[in-house]
Amino acid sequence: MPEEPQNPTAGESETPSAAIENAPSSDAPETTDLPSTDKPPAKAKKPPAKAADGDKPPAKAADGDKPPAKAKKEKAPAVEDKPFAEFIQQDYLPALQTALTKQGVQDLEVRFAKQKLPIAGMSSAGDCWQVIGKFQEGQRQFNLYFPQENIQSQRAFSCAENNTHTSTLEPFLIDERKITLDLMVFGVVQRLNAQKWLNLN
Repeated sequence: MPEEPQNPTAGESETPSAAIENAPSSDAPETTDLPSTDKPPAKAKKPPAKAADGDKPPAKAADGDKPPAKAKKEKAPAVEDKPFAEFIQQDYLPALQTALTKQGVQDLEVRFAKQKLPIAGMSSAGDCWQVIGKFQEGQRQFNLYFPQENIQSQRAFSCAENNTHTSTLEPFLIDERKITLDLMVFGVVQRLNAQKWLNLN
């Protein structure tokens, strides 16, 4: 019987060279869609640590904890609020002297005293606080009267020449609601100017 042709590949255990070239290398890792068992599992992220008590931001101050508002500076008391005699001697007499000197009165003598009214027929009225001014060698005199020890109370004025006693007692600044140092000085200057005793005439 003729011999059957032999299958060149039958029974061979060797892999054809083409298959060998296309086969995946056992040395290189094969890429698959499955998770690799060679990599260590990823570590879970730790939650942020809570701040210690000392690291906490300061809490907002409550309304009751607000610092007190700065107190307003108190105004200095007005000179007119001084005690009566202190105001007249320390503030009014120097201011009046300065004002009349500026008006040309060179030999003014001004003082503060409690004495009888130099008004004809009123010598029995008792003593009264007065600002007494004299100039031109004493030939001209004016008096500002304060029946009460208060510049805001009633006031009166008189003037006389040649050492005579006046017969007229005039109201002084009666239309003013509040008497101030400047107003009292102005009132005397205005009255003496009306008498034509100053250089303004």
